[in-house]
Amino acid sequence: MTAGALAVAPALPAVASPRTHTIVVDKMKFGPAPTGVRVGDTVAWVNRDLFRHSATSRNRAFDVDLPPGATGTAVMRTAGTFPYACRFHAAMTAQVVVAA
Repeated sequence: MTAGALAVAPALPAVASPRTHTIVVDKMKFGPAPTGVRVGDTVAWVNRDLFRHSATSRNRAFDVDLPPGATGTAVMRTAGTFPYACRFHAAMTAQVVVAA
């Protein structure tokens, strides 16, 4: 390198900023699962029902309590498919898929 020349570092790949994905709980069921959830993203459950619900993953990766009218969140820490259910209403089931 000659005097006065600047060294240029190679460009780093762009890292996507964490996003928030919303699932609405209404009429005793979970709304559609969001697509494109990645590790580090947040999933927010919005309870529009008159009843208390939860979003509780089978492996306990998250357990979100949802009183009527409340919103609860969980940060997705690992990749995989996470089946979840409502602790109060066993027939309410869904899953969220998290990519690396």
